[in-house]
Amino acid sequence: MLTSLSIKNYALIDTLAVNFNDGFSIITGETGAGKSILLGGLSLILGKRADLSSLKDASQKCIIEAVFNISNYKLKALFKSEDFDYETQTIIRREILPSGKSRAFVNDTPVNLASLQVLGERLIDIHSQHQTLQLTSNEFQFQVIDALAKNDGALENYKTELKIYKNLEKEFAELKEFQAEAIKEHDYNTFLLNELVDANLVEGEVEELEEEYESLNNIEGIKEKLGEAYQLLNDDEVGVLTSVTALKNVFQKLFGFSSKYEDLFNRANSALIEMDDLFKEVDEFQEGLDADPNRLEVVDSKLKTIHSLMQKHIASTISDLISIKNDLEEKVAITENLDGAIEKKQAEINSKENELNLISKNIHKKRSEVIPQLKIQLETILIDLGMPNAQFKIDVMQSNTFFANGKDELSFLFSANKGGRFNALKKAASGGELSRIMLAIKSVLAKYIQLPTIMFDEIDTGVSGEISNKMGDIMLQMSRNMQVFSITHLPQIAAKGHSHFKVYKEDVNEVTQTNLITLNHDERIVEIAQMLGGSEMSSSAIAHAKELLN
Repeated sequence: MLTSLSIKNYALIDTLAVNFNDGFSIITGETGAGKSILLGGLSLILGKRADLSSLKDASQKCIIEAVFNISNYKLKALFKSEDFDYETQTIIRREILPSGKSRAFVNDTPVNLASLQVLGERLIDIHSQHQTLQLTSNEFQFQVIDALAKNDGALENYKTELKIYKNLEKEFAELKEFQAEAIKEHDYNTFLLNELVDANLVEGEVEELEEEYESLNNIEGIKEKLGEAYQLLNDDEVGVLTSVTALKNVFQKLFGFSSKYEDLFNRANSALIEMDDLFKEVDEFQEGLDADPNRLEVVDSKLKTIHSLMQKHIASTISDLISIKNDLEEKVAITENLDGAIEKKQAEINSKENELNLISKNIHKKRSEVIPQLKIQLETILIDLGMPNAQFKIDVMQSNTFFANGKDELSFLFSANKGGRFNALKKAASGGELSRIMLAIKSVLAKYIQLPTIMFDEIDTGVSGEISNKMGDIMLQMSRNMQVFSITHLPQIAAKGHSHFKVYKEDVNEVTQTNLITLNHDERIVEIAQMLGGSEMSSSAIAHAKELLN
């Protein structure tokens, strides 16, 4: 419930601060006194966009702050989802700066307007005559029926399963679309894959093949150089082996004369052993070196294949080609296994569809059961509100479509006159009739669900004194379970409030200001008497006012 409201520097309001109680509160005031200004300020708290022209003093910022007791509103989940700090005494503040910028805070935490609007809808329902058009929407009509049917749990379950179902359908459609595209590419991908598979690619083989190619392609030159090495090592007169052998013999003789030449002998002997090994290797290379044109052709062909594949796939290494091959294998495999994946997804959809059908069937059953009860309650209330021939014809029919709130299609028809044709509300009821129907619906809803604070803005416009008396009784009865405000011009309604506030204008230093005050019992008598008989109150008007208040 709204416990307090303060407004600074807004429209004709300089400074205003007021506390509210639970129950039924009345707001009265002459036409033009500023009731719409009060509602405008309250709307900013609920997330309405700010207007710089609303500043009373354009050089100062406007601050509007409201305090709500939300302990019974079950809003912890909402606060968590919107990342608000939860407090049972929640403070909402709006600031409009002279620059035109607007800021909003929930419990001193900055919030955006979209989030504030979500919260505002759960705190106050400002109901004016033009908002009765809400009545004509299918969504609202379903909300009324579902409140009576206690379908909230089933609907939450349905919405959760419907979200899963929609995701499954989306995934199924994506699979089918992917399959259609994949089939177009399948043959080409298979061709590319086969090329890479046939190439029998091995990491690091390019370097080995290139080295082998150079060796095979230059066999004669290699033979010539190996022959030269052989001659240099093994020539009988000047070969390295002959020279090193002679050198070793010299050092051996020196070693015979003195041990200090032992190192020279050992080094010469090691060199001879090394040269002998080198000679043997060269000899082996010569023996094993034969021209192999067939192998040269094979190596050349493999290198050309690899370079061609690199160019085709814009790859720089064998690793890149192997990675591309793996990707193609995956694509081809996915395409070839898509039928199985699609069948599995269809089975999941069918299973989820069966679950949704069961849930929506239960929702439909409960809706059908409460419709006669809703019809009787509404028609009974409307008799008291001066519509004795009002009749509703409400039906829910199951369809083959999963809607956001079940599979039902709703027909919510109305006739205001005896023997009249049933028609949609927006065609069958006038503005004043819609206001009374909305009041009837809200009063029924108040018995079944915790409604937010409701503010009726001149809902009684155009009704007679007796009907307004009944409207007042309904609002008073609603206030037993919720906080109700009524902005009214009718004394019959004003007299029924637990609290009474008056909006008025006054000139301060030749500047017009709007104010709001709480009326005590005697002040209420005067206010209601003026509503009855005008500013020149007669004794009968005062007596009538006292009678209404009693």
